[in-house]
Amino acid sequence: MVAELYQKAIMAAAKQAHGAGRLSDADASATVDNPLCGDRITLDVKMDDGQVAQVGHRVRGCLLCEAAASVLGANAAGLPRHRLHEIADAFELMIRQDGPTPKDWPELDVFTPVKAVKSRHECVLLPFNALLEAVDRTGVGDQAGRTG
Repeated sequence: MVAELYQKAIMAAAKQAHGAGRLSDADASATVDNPLCGDRITLDVKMDDGQVAQVGHRVRGCLLCEAAASVLGANAAGLPRHRLHEIADAFELMIRQDGPTPKDWPELDVFTPVKAVKSRHECVLLPFNALLEAVDRTGVGDQAGRTG
């Protein structure tokens, strides 16, 4: 099972490290922890005209958390707050309830093996939680289409 979790695609995503490093001019930051495994991510976000302009992150955690942060770093730019919430909700449904891969981010398909290992769900969701918290803290953007 461990070999399936740390497949080449996940290792490659982590190694790409899109968005790795802190942003000195961030509009907001969020630090979130996974108390079960000790993962921690600090994520910075820069907004422009209601959309994410740039994401920076520092991950102290496992390869799964690093890979998920890298996927965010590569894909979040250009998206408004409500779309990020939709994608995060769809990804959580994918991981926790065996839902489909969010069609807008096919890169998330590399995390399919995580579905079977409940103890690792938070590892891949942690960067999304940090991004949403940081974006929500900016007070920038819209909530169109967002319920709940």
